[in-house]
Amino acid sequence: MPRSTSKPASPKSASAKPTSPKPTVLDKLINSPLAAKAGVPQGYPLRRYSPGQPPLEHPVVLGGHGRLVADLTQLLESDYQLMNASADTPRGAIVFDATALETPQDLRELYDFFHPQLKKLAPCARLLVIGPRPTTAAQPLAHITARALEGFTRSLAKEMRKGATVNLIHVDPQTTATHLESTLRFFLSGRSAFVDGQVVHVGSTDLADAPSPAQPADSADAAPPAPLTGRLAVVTGAARGIGATIAEVLARDGAQVICIDVPGAGEHLAATANRVKGTALPLDVTAPDAAATIASHAQDRYGRAVDVLVHNAGITRDKLLVNMDATQWDQVLAVNLFAPVRITQQLLEADGLAPGAAVVGVSSMAGISGNRGQTNYATTKAGIIGLVDALYEPLAAHNSTINAVAPGFIETAMTAAMPTGPREVGRRINSLQQAGQPVDVAETVAYFAAAASRAVSGNTVRVCGQNMMGA
Repeated sequence: MPRSTSKPASPKSASAKPTSPKPTVLDKLINSPLAAKAGVPQGYPLRRYSPGQPPLEHPVVLGGHGRLVADLTQLLESDYQLMNASADTPRGAIVFDATALETPQDLRELYDFFHPQLKKLAPCARLLVIGPRPTTAAQPLAHITARALEGFTRSLAKEMRKGATVNLIHVDPQTTATHLESTLRFFLSGRSAFVDGQVVHVGSTDLADAPSPAQPADSADAAPPAPLTGRLAVVTGAARGIGATIAEVLARDGAQVICIDVPGAGEHLAATANRVKGTALPLDVTAPDAAATIASHAQDRYGRAVDVLVHNAGITRDKLLVNMDATQWDQVLAVNLFAPVRITQQLLEADGLAPGAAVVGVSSMAGISGNRGQTNYATTKAGIIGLVDALYEPLAAHNSTINAVAPGFIETAMTAAMPTGPREVGRRINSLQQAGQPVDVAETVAYFAAAASRAVSGNTVRVCGQNMMGA
């Protein structure tokens, strides 16, 4: 995502929160009905998650004849209203089980099913295709067919209007509807409002051993617990911005939260910790003993190891490489990449991560597509994706997961302070034709962090509205 090029006072102190400028006449014009009539994309208001509201406002159509259809029907019936594909009323979501497609000729079923459905979509509809992971295909034609689903879903996502999204879920031969449950609940709700054109792999990890939140003993009719109940989460860079929102969403979903930021951000860090009823831990994540300090705090204050580790802390030192000095390179690498690698490895080796833990890195679109003037920053954000790849197996052996989110253009104080032209272009160069909100990143982190997502690991999900840059 675009970043401010201003330098914070110190590489290990949080940058001062810029004051958002008042909208100029040009700002108001660009976002006016007149501009919309002139063809300037305005974006459709997205339906985001709200506690107490139904996940979707309209029924779900389930199609396909793959091996998961029967179990998906039973699973979806518990929280969603299912509707026959021939009905004329608006549908809030379409789910297609493509696991039975084995040859390129079978791909005609995508057209036959989706074509008559598309004019019946409600605003902010959710379209999901569930298909085999290509690398698990037994035959070459099946591999080709499975890989073709990605082109279909990414292209269809770019054709959607009124806030609708399209995503693809890859499954292994042993993946069941139970493994898919948390992913379905994420995508078939407002939690995934700004996640579009993405591919998520859901494996077949045995969920029977996943820690389950304690049910209230005195009420058989009590509401089900929040998805992160019983989890202890650590969020770095939590004093402000996206990090503070991540802490708030994790707490909303039931987690106890340790909020970490540099000592210089103590006032804002304390405010975040108070809001989420967690604890504040002023800490320089680049310190050699940072992991030991985190583990000690978790044991001293909560008597346990960490269940959720969110690497959000990051800085920028934007310069063209030809003008960048070594200090600007080293500072960004130390905070954004070296610290997450060291902290994760040391916590894992010292039993600072509980079995069944979830590690989530915050990457960036810059790490996928590159960004002029951000060679240092983009290097670190691509490195976070590498961290997911490298630690996938060690964490799987620990019965734990690792994933990353890659935000696109997200509305923050820094983006609000950008010049009007680059800011307005940045907001609109995605399929949803608008910027995302910090909560969109936080909702995706919370999805990865849930114990029910134990079958979801090794993914990097772009939270970018299907930005036109990157894949």
